[in-house]
Amino acid sequence: MLPTHDRTATVALRGSTVHFDADPFVFGDDALRYESDSLIILEGGKIRAVGSYASLRDQIPSEAIRHYPNSLILPGFIDTHVHYPQTQMIGAYGAQLIDWLNEYTFVSEQQFADPDHASAVSRLFLNECLRVGTTTAMVYCTVHPESVDAFFEAAHDLDMRMIAGKVLMDRNAPAELRDTAQGGYDDSRVLMDKWHGKNRLLYAVTPRFAPTSTPEQLEAASALWKLRPDAYMQTHLSENLAELDWVAQLFPERKDYFDVYEHYGLAGPRAVFGHSIHLSEREWQRLAETDSSIAHCPTSNGFLGSGLFNFQRAKQAVAPASPVRTGMATDVGAGTSLSMLQTMGQAYKIGQLGGYSLSAAKALYLATKGAAHALHLEDKIGSIEAGMEADLVVLDLKSTPLIDFRMKYCNDIHEALFIQMTLADDRATQAVYVNGRQAYAGQAQDANVHAMS
Repeated sequence: MLPTHDRTATVALRGSTVHFDADPFVFGDDALRYESDSLIILEGGKIRAVGSYASLRDQIPSEAIRHYPNSLILPGFIDTHVHYPQTQMIGAYGAQLIDWLNEYTFVSEQQFADPDHASAVSRLFLNECLRVGTTTAMVYCTVHPESVDAFFEAAHDLDMRMIAGKVLMDRNAPAELRDTAQGGYDDSRVLMDKWHGKNRLLYAVTPRFAPTSTPEQLEAASALWKLRPDAYMQTHLSENLAELDWVAQLFPERKDYFDVYEHYGLAGPRAVFGHSIHLSEREWQRLAETDSSIAHCPTSNGFLGSGLFNFQRAKQAVAPASPVRTGMATDVGAGTSLSMLQTMGQAYKIGQLGGYSLSAAKALYLATKGAAHALHLEDKIGSIEAGMEADLVVLDLKSTPLIDFRMKYCNDIHEALFIQMTLADDRATQAVYVNGRQAYAGQAQDANVHAMS
């Protein structure tokens, strides 16, 4: 049984905290803010106040304080690109992207016409997100409206801030997974009207990627997005070299892959492009100029051998180049874990292979405040500040005997974060708070949490 509380009640968390007040890619790792003994007061689903324990302890009764020693309280992790239907095929052996899609993904996704199956996988997926400390995700469903309803119903029950949408595919996919330009538009409009803005839920217009949509469907997707410009658009961009060749054959009149989306009105604020590995300088510049966002998927890119993400160019702030809003993502099932800690560790390795050293602060930023920025939600999630939605994760800094031993030789918070992102996994999740309510308690909960008296 999870230790939960009424979201309307006032509760406070005491422990060490880390968050950001600026972008470390621009201002360096000093943009990270560490407080060794903080108090975070939660009320009505929001953070009412945050500061040192000494300065705030008199504002709340001692019995309402939950103390997390030997732990670190962070903003809830944010996954900017993930396919929940692929949870059942995670870890499937594959060669390259297109073969892997045909052999595994498209076969698995056909099962989501069954509402009961979609509901069961939705709930398992969201529970797994909580187990690894992820409180918000931008999610691909399948072509079936049932898969969207099931996902949003499960997310609504958990009070989670989630973004999702029905996949649009009207060509180059099995018949069981194809819709039509008009049918996809009609189904998506019903779903968007039903779910967008309901409680903490947001809708994303979701053409899977350019090769599986006709020009007519891309036009319909653009028309749909224009109906609700505060909604999102998500798709894939430049993941695989063979994919780039395929796009060039299907859209020979376009300058490049990104130009396909831009031509059809599918670029701009709240447009999020997964992967974005093999980009030309023109594409980088247009991503920045249109204020579009990128979701970096390091475990997936490594698993399928797709390529190395260009961190330096993505976050380049020196003129004439412009930075692009960028967040971290697990992808799944080409990704090998829903854990953002493990994904951050893989991102470091991807960076090293590409000649870029990704610090722990920068990796954590991409999984919290940077991801919120990529989703245009930085005013709601991704930070530990008064007025923000109370989505938080508590990490046990000694979750395994090896990590416990290693932490004895840790010199500062930056090294501590690097140890966690390279050695820790779901066992480090001590507690998760969603909209002010404790939604998950890890195995270390009873041993480490103390009510103050």
